[in-house]
Amino acid sequence: MDSPSIVAAMASAAIAGGASAVRIEGIRNVEAVRTVTDRPIIGIVKVDLDSSPVRITPHSQDIRDLISAGADIIAFDATDRTRPEPVEALLHTVQSLGAYSMADCSCLSDGKSAHALGADILASTLSGYTSGSVPATPDLALVRQLATLDKFIIAEGRYNSPESAAAALTAGADAVVVGTAITRTEVVTGWFREAIHR
Repeated sequence: MDSPSIVAAMASAAIAGGASAVRIEGIRNVEAVRTVTDRPIIGIVKVDLDSSPVRITPHSQDIRDLISAGADIIAFDATDRTRPEPVEALLHTVQSLGAYSMADCSCLSDGKSAHALGADILASTLSGYTSGSVPATPDLALVRQLATLDKFIIAEGRYNSPESAAAALTAGADAVVVGTAITRTEVVTGWFREAIHR
């Protein structure tokens, strides 16, 4: 499913269904999606590094490439972990190129740090992904905490139903990113299989 033409088709379908924006991974995918919509694109690059657990847009060059490809908003890992470039450097690159910055946070401390550095958007994306096992449900508590920081808040991470997305808005989110439940057919099929065979 991770080919530019398929990603662009899925983005078009999501927008036809009412999505206000799309979060797209990969330079070629962002380029393809830009040709089919003028809606905001949240761009990311995911890489596996030997020297760091940070995977989401870890380098300034990733940011330059994403913006050149057509991304309006750049999301990046804003956690306090060993990383190839500091969050400050990533934010400076985004700001210098005139795009919006989206700090993917794992906890309130990440959000406070990103807020202090001038991030435009705070997101709960990495809650549950930085240590231990990943919870099954969204972290609405973190959304509530981030909402106290007076920034645009995006709830992301395990929002697998319309009800959970609505709960995020009630908790203080301004928007919700729905990923797996829309884009990963193999996972959603597995949910049905498991429910049927319980």
